[in-house]
Amino acid sequence: MSRLADTFRDEAAELLQELEASLLALEESPLEPGLVDRVFRALHTLKGAAGLVGFDSVTELCHAAETVFEAVRSGERVIDRDLVDLTLAAEDQLRLLVDAEFGGPAGDAARTAELLAALSQQQTHDQTGVLEPFHAGAAYQFTYRIRFRPAPAIFRQGIQPQLLLGELGRLGETLIVAQCDRIPPLDQLEPEDCHVYWDVILTTGEDENAVRDVFIFVEDDCELTIDLIDADGLLDEDADYKRLGEILVERGDLPREALEAFLHEKKRLGEMLIETGRIDPSQVESALAEQERVQRLRRDRQALEATDSIRVKSERLDNLVNLVGELVTVQARLGQIAALSPDTDLFGVSEEVERLIWELRDQVLTIRMLPIGSTFSRYKRLVRDLGQELGKDVILVTEGAETELDKTVIERLGDPLVHLIRNSIDHGIEPPEVRKAAGKPLKGRITLTAEHSGANVLITVADDGAGLDRDRILTRALERGLVASSADLSDRDLYNLIFLPGFSTAEQVSSVSGRGVGMDVVRQAVDALRGSIDVISEAGKGTRFVIKLPLTLAIIDGLLVAVGAEQFILPLADIEECIELSRADVAASHGRNLARVRGEIVSYVLLRQAFSITGERPDIEQVVIARLEGGRVGFVVDHVIGENQTVIKNLGRFYQNLRGIAGATILGDGRVALILDLPQLAERAEQVERSRCQ
Repeated sequence: MSRLADTFRDEAAELLQELEASLLALEESPLEPGLVDRVFRALHTLKGAAGLVGFDSVTELCHAAETVFEAVRSGERVIDRDLVDLTLAAEDQLRLLVDAEFGGPAGDAARTAELLAALSQQQTHDQTGVLEPFHAGAAYQFTYRIRFRPAPAIFRQGIQPQLLLGELGRLGETLIVAQCDRIPPLDQLEPEDCHVYWDVILTTGEDENAVRDVFIFVEDDCELTIDLIDADGLLDEDADYKRLGEILVERGDLPREALEAFLHEKKRLGEMLIETGRIDPSQVESALAEQERVQRLRRDRQALEATDSIRVKSERLDNLVNLVGELVTVQARLGQIAALSPDTDLFGVSEEVERLIWELRDQVLTIRMLPIGSTFSRYKRLVRDLGQELGKDVILVTEGAETELDKTVIERLGDPLVHLIRNSIDHGIEPPEVRKAAGKPLKGRITLTAEHSGANVLITVADDGAGLDRDRILTRALERGLVASSADLSDRDLYNLIFLPGFSTAEQVSSVSGRGVGMDVVRQAVDALRGSIDVISEAGKGTRFVIKLPLTLAIIDGLLVAVGAEQFILPLADIEECIELSRADVAASHGRNLARVRGEIVSYVLLRQAFSITGERPDIEQVVIARLEGGRVGFVVDHVIGENQTVIKNLGRFYQNLRGIAGATILGDGRVALILDLPQLAERAEQVERSRCQ
């Protein structure tokens, strides 16, 4: 039972998340039958799973909510705000009941009874203004084969066939092939006649009548055939669908006796038909397109139904990643030994082991990657509830939910995003009356976006509110002595003050803000993930917080460099190029850490100076140029050794707050090399330079 209960706990978390997301979507689109089905399915599945492990309180509450949505499905109950609020409250209680079964705080029996009574009343809700029943068929997808052959004189009637084809495109996914086999020779061509006809493959949720309605005004002046060829498993399924010849016969493009004559030949049917002139190439193209479309739809459905998956505890996956990391380190050692050995066989084996370990690494890291949409979905509820609490009408729009990120990064990203979203609603989005006076929509908008950028992911939280108040931030900073009254701060430097511990521009402390801890938590969490955060704000138009994070926290590609006897790893994803720095170049900069790179002035950081490494600088040093948030920055080293696949090791709690160091790694010869945090090093060097100039 223990294993069964553990499985239920994981499934319950997923089902409750699906339930919440479906309810919030249903609130926005109450007439969407597919969403009602999703809510009902989540409740029904959770009820069955809870009954299997004997969690009766969960089963009872699920059954009560399920009964209400059964009434919705049958058209006996409408979706309204009260029902969504009640079901969300039931979902919250279900989470508490599930947690209680696994040692959490005991569920409030009185609250459960209250919700059961409220749901029972919803089952007998006043039916005034009942919506039309939802049709189960609307949840299916139908695929039609359409042949549209307009009358030659259709243009003279002022009708444009391309507009009709465009109407079909609004019904669903279309694949259109123009048939030109009836275009006469040029000397017989009537330019005002339509000599072209079209084959269309349409996949839609609409029935045949809706498709036929597109042609309602031209149906008497055209040849129109609409055949249902696929319907989400409602027709006999065969993943291979029909052969090319059968499709051509069904369409009327090829007589059956002609097909049988060609089938005795050994060449491909389509090629023979075209070579003999028996059929037009576009007709073969159209038939093949139909065949490919239906086969793809059926393969996708079968794959969805037959997808196998197993649940693996995250600790086992973490152990696997650690073992792969150890293999990477051992392989580096093996590569060094092989490179120094005269044994060519050993070198060949070393290269093969390296290739296999790289493939293994990529596969293991792929397993750890999850779509960030699973995190995004939970914030819709936060925005809804907090907007109601603050008297603001706010919607959350998400983009890039399919973007994948390391599961550890996703788990640790939750709290920072919560703080940023709460900050955007409280400080950014204005009250409805203020937005109306400013000519803005009454409904505020928060956009949560994820996108890949090289070896990183960019997470953006943007609002269309008032923007950051530059004067208020500066005033608070002066009051607290954080900046000098004579300081000339850029917008970037000023906005970064909001991340300082205890800093807040709120006039009074509330349940949402005012204590100055939220944004500090955000900065600490992002730094711990080896990321960076940037703020862009425009008065009256809104604010954007852009978080840049590495794809994975386990293994990175790095550039190994040496300074004196020390070696360092620079993340390869940040690096653009390497150039030489001679003594003459140093002298030409007159004591300033600046280098000229193809006409551009680039500031640089001396790693020898940053880490207090003794010894003489070589006559010719190397400058590793990196592209960071503030622009291009160079990092001066003695030698660039080469690329290195780097397993990241934590330095421990004693060193976790060291700025400029992201971790450490073990090199092939057993030595330890520090992995540098280039943005932090550049920021620290900029602060030192600024204080020196003041």
